[in-house]
Amino acid sequence: MTDPMVAPLLRRWATLLRTRRGDGSWVDTPVNAAVAGDRVVFGTAATTAKVRRLRRHPEVEIAPCTVRGRPVGEFLRATARPLDGAEAAAAARCLRRRFPVSYRILAPIEIRRRGTRYVFYELADLRPAE
Repeated sequence: MTDPMVAPLLRRWATLLRTRRGDGSWVDTPVNAAVAGDRVVFGTAATTAKVRRLRRHPEVEIAPCTVRGRPVGEFLRATARPLDGAEAAAAARCLRRRFPVSYRILAPIEIRRRGTRYVFYELADLRPAE
């Protein structure tokens, strides 16, 4: 059963991920996030700035958004937790099912082009943003 709080994310292709810079200001980035039961997961190349920001400040905000990153729903606060091993593999499978072009074709091309790997995160402890 999907948590009603994350149901709006299912209706959108993109989710706005808001991460914090070192100075505390927010940076908005549209990502593909998948909902699997009560879990929200997303992936990104390991060399992106959002990975560095998440390492320093795992507290994030998310909201359904347009492809260009304009929020179209209420923000939720969450804690981003990096996944590894079997959890990362399960997140990758979930994202490949939800976004076949992005995660079966485009992500492997990006990984080869950048010479990097993909990292996966779970958004835990979802709650309404203040």
